Amino acid sequence: MKLTNASSKKIISSDELVNRVASWRRENQTIVFTNGVFDLLHRGHIYSLESAAEFADHLVVGVNSDDSTRALCKGSGRPYINEHDRAILVASIAVVDLVIVFNEETPYELLNLLRPDVLVKGSDYKLDEVIGREFAGRVELIDRVEGISTTELIQKISRTLRSRRTCLKS
Repeated sequence: MKLTNASSKKIISSDELVNRVASWRRENQTIVFTNGVFDLLHRGHIYSLESAAEFADHLVVGVNSDDSTRALCKGSGRPYINEHDRAILVASIAVVDLVIVFNEETPYELLNLLRPDVLVKGSDYKLDEVIGREFAGRVELIDRVEGISTTELIQKISRTLRSRRTCLKS
């Protein structure tokens, strides 16, 4: 099923990305890039995307494909939400201009293609650990929302399910 809504129109191929970025650059507009798995979208994701968007005129978000998510060893059964649906969720966020799904474990090749003005990662990274930093005008590290992560959310759901099973057995 092909969706035709505004969110799905933000999900593009690498060829479309090159064309769109070239158009923005001709208009002297700046580009910020960030990436992630975005499995089980939560408030921390929204905060990081809204923060990233403040650094430039246009926010491009790379979403790890299902295969690259599995390669990152994010946990058994991950991702829980398939790449197309995760891309739609990210694209539906107002501050996001474009979404591109990438298959590699890191966005290195994508960053080489895009060459953003700003590359944004979480403050859990050190500047010299940021993959593809040489392709960006600058790197910005933003704070994470304390106590909010996909891993913590999964753990909370697991505890709730275990508790529920115990209650059902009683």
